[in-house]
Amino acid sequence: MARLRDGYADFVSRDAEILAVGPNNAETFQRYWKNEAIPFTGLPDPDHLVARVYKQEVNAFKSGRMPLMCIIDKKGYIRYAHFGVSMRDIPSNEELLRVIDELNASSN
Repeated sequence: MARLRDGYADFVSRDAEILAVGPNNAETFQRYWKNEAIPFTGLPDPDHLVARVYKQEVNAFKSGRMPLMCIIDKKGYIRYAHFGVSMRDIPSNEELLRVIDELNASSN
């Protein structure tokens, strides 16, 4: 989360927004967002409703939900999805920004 927070301006400058969805309740989200000064929106999903819609893997042996990073265009279509196989399997900001740049270039 810190990496996305630190690179947030790079996403905003590309007309992109970040939405983080997690398994925690609203109180836990609010406390974490405040303590870590997270500038983007966090969506609590303690009942895993969003996780199920996006087919995010939950693996109790690997600390819960596996990372899932999606880039969704302004029409609501998923244009990029990375399903992590471990908690460390997360695309870099540079990778995500490259995809956004390619999508922005193809829409011009």
